[in-house]
Amino acid sequence: MRSNIVVAPLLCLALSPVAYGQRGMLAGEREHSVAGIPGVIDAGAEWELVWADFETADGIVGTPDGGVLFAQEQTDTIRKLDANDQEVVFLRDTNGAGSVSMDVQGRVYAVQRTCTDSAIPFFESCQELTMVSMMFPEYRVLANSFPDGTPLGRLNDLIADGRGGAYFTRGGAFYAPPEGGRVHTVADENIRSNGIMLNQAGDTLYVTNVTEVLAFDVGEDGTTGNRRVFASLQGDDGGDGMAIDSEDRLYVTTNGGIRVFSSDGEHLGVIETPRRPITIAFSGPDKGTIYVPMMGAVGPDGEPWTTPEGVRNTGMTIYKMRMLARGFAGRPK
Repeated sequence: MRSNIVVAPLLCLALSPVAYGQRGMLAGEREHSVAGIPGVIDAGAEWELVWADFETADGIVGTPDGGVLFAQEQTDTIRKLDANDQEVVFLRDTNGAGSVSMDVQGRVYAVQRTCTDSAIPFFESCQELTMVSMMFPEYRVLANSFPDGTPLGRLNDLIADGRGGAYFTRGGAFYAPPEGGRVHTVADENIRSNGIMLNQAGDTLYVTNVTEVLAFDVGEDGTTGNRRVFASLQGDDGGDGMAIDSEDRLYVTTNGGIRVFSSDGEHLGVIETPRRPITIAFSGPDKGTIYVPMMGAVGPDGEPWTTPEGVRNTGMTIYKMRMLARGFAGRPK
């Protein structure tokens, strides 16, 4: 096992003392109003703030017990909120894990960004290879370079395929097969990727590409083909993390909120958010709650948390909201 699970106190330093459960807008939040989407969400549903910190909460995934896992690159940990929103450190010494995925067998995977975080002073001299790895219940590297020996570079997101491999993004989209096989290219031309997701059957791969979502057919061996545009993000250039629900609808975090698409790419509506969302997962005991980490946090003075000029602000806040929709029961995300 890579590391022991260690209980840690809830990190609420980034919140003012009255932030939890407070109604009305908090400092740094934006005007938002949740419109109803049939079968997805009721009009007027409200966001609940459940966590905040000066550091990131990225690449979130639901856990079978109704909690969520997320990566906190700057503290070199994978953290967990349980079903009661209590925080523990799930794994330490993660080599800069920056996004997390879990398959139906409970195996946890991550993109390991090592020392490539631009918020770290020695970023430009980083020589440690980044990796796509299984982190739990055992540690195994799936990939740390492309077939020609080129390092993977700074990695974005990933989704486990349930066969021991994982799809990942870093400008393009790629597949790391089980047991450290040869990395396959999904797409590396005319693409600027971020989020990545599989449909319920695992035979369609979705990848964000700035203002659109691309789709690819997935073969039995994990290789892909038939690139096509699945959906437009309606001019929003912030396509990021994604999730699916029990009806195979696709949820995409964007600058303007969470865009929801039917399984055939029809735009069903936007769930407005109090901050810019970057990743999303269904969880809770019935998978009827979405957990959405968003950019920004409230400082101890009740004002938006800020950093000195030239220092990247990594503060984030996690909100959750009850849905009409339920997450897909066939895998964690």
